[in-house]
Amino acid sequence: MIIRIKVKGFKNLVDVDVRFGPFTCVAGVNGVGKSNLFDAIRFLSALASRPLIEAALSIRAEGGSASDLRNLFHRIGGNYTDRMSFEVEMIVPPEAVDDLGQTGKATNTMLRYSLELGYCGDKNNSTSPGSLEILKEELSHIKKSEAGKHLLFKHSTKDWRDTVVRAGRRVPYFISTADDGDARIIKLHQDGGGSRGKPLPHSASNLPRTVLSAANAAESPTVLCARREMESWRILQLEPSALRMPDEINAPSHLTLNGGHLPATLYRLAQTPFGNIENGMSTRDPEFIFTKVANRLSTLIGDVSRVWVDRDDRREILTLQVIGKDGTEHPARSLSDGTLRFLALSVIELDTITKGVICLEEPENGIHPERIPAMLQLLQDIAIDPNERVDETNPLRQVIVNTHSPAVVSEVPDASLLVAETKEDIKDGQRFNKVIFSCLSDTWRTKTPEKTHLVSKGKLLAYLNPASPPQPKTKLRTRRVVDRNDLQMLLPFGRRTDG
Repeated sequence: MIIRIKVKGFKNLVDVDVRFGPFTCVAGVNGVGKSNLFDAIRFLSALASRPLIEAALSIRAEGGSASDLRNLFHRIGGNYTDRMSFEVEMIVPPEAVDDLGQTGKATNTMLRYSLELGYCGDKNNSTSPGSLEILKEELSHIKKSEAGKHLLFKHSTKDWRDTVVRAGRRVPYFISTADDGDARIIKLHQDGGGSRGKPLPHSASNLPRTVLSAANAAESPTVLCARREMESWRILQLEPSALRMPDEINAPSHLTLNGGHLPATLYRLAQTPFGNIENGMSTRDPEFIFTKVANRLSTLIGDVSRVWVDRDDRREILTLQVIGKDGTEHPARSLSDGTLRFLALSVIELDTITKGVICLEEPENGIHPERIPAMLQLLQDIAIDPNERVDETNPLRQVIVNTHSPAVVSEVPDASLLVAETKEDIKDGQRFNKVIFSCLSDTWRTKTPEKTHLVSKGKLLAYLNPASPPQPKTKLRTRRVVDRNDLQMLLPFGRRTDG
């Protein structure tokens, strides 16, 4: 779970400092840079599992070829900066399994990860994409006694905070950076198995990947837990074509980022036993799961009697079916795009294996404006409840969405809203635009010790009263919906005139 992220020099994120709660909605006009925040999260996630170059090339390019690493760095005109930095405060799972199947337990679960990367160009080859060098990498813990200063959103201290924040490490760093003459050394401080060994040094100039991305349970279980947490940060891009596909019986049973394997995932949930863990009793009731999904889907489309997965052993395929109240069966291929996306998110809500950060762009796509509250309620229900203990029914899961929809902005909780805006700045005598993230007054976001940007009322009214201003009446002008006299009195901010 991301508590706070600070970014400098990445695309137009020049000096960004954002705090997150369990559910966060980022609103902004097209092209302002709200998706760049998602790209920064995606980049950090990729760096936790891939080599530097591979992670960089997996991020969408801006203003040039995807193979040009410079496009990830902030640019003013034709001049690029040569450094970018990230700092993330996060809550990590208490244990994780490494690549060899060994389980490691974190000594601390509230951590701060810092990473600074530099661009290295090839002076002898102008067509070379260049390379990245690690200038600093650090992982430290946040004291449990200071947790309240970092967890500013409303939560239960006893029921929630005490179940997610562990503290046992007294040495300040799990990963640190130091200078050794002209060389830069990144040290991995061991904390596994009661180890008191010396830190493992790595020359920063020769590292093809972050030290965190190579962590294992034996040497550094806490670093491993941080690695697994960052790897779990994902950007959902639910594609209707993938959601409509049936699955083979032996297909993977976890939903992919584009929505693939929806039938197999729901079938696995329906076949998974559940029950009283204390007395060892468990039962399997597929209809219980199917009913929960159907009830959730009915909040969107109403006409739902049953949702289930048809298993065809002869053809060896699984097909997701929705049955209407009149008994008509609708296979997934016949459902609308918005219904399929909502259905996939309903399955994610029930799948407690799915943890970490879930980012979703424009959740309103394909959803009728009247049903957007149902979508937003689902997204908030996917996120962890910070007033309940973390367990199988309340997994450590966070949801971040971005939007430019007035209907979404008007319905989200006020403390969950961030508005992305451009602000002019000057560097080395050159003017440029950067993105800032503003919040509403009188929310927990304004109680931070650092300076907070407040969204102006005028900017917010553009979302709450989005209809365009009146235009002079002309003979050729077609009457708009907003111009109808029978609707004028219903507009929220006063009667409009025809100029």
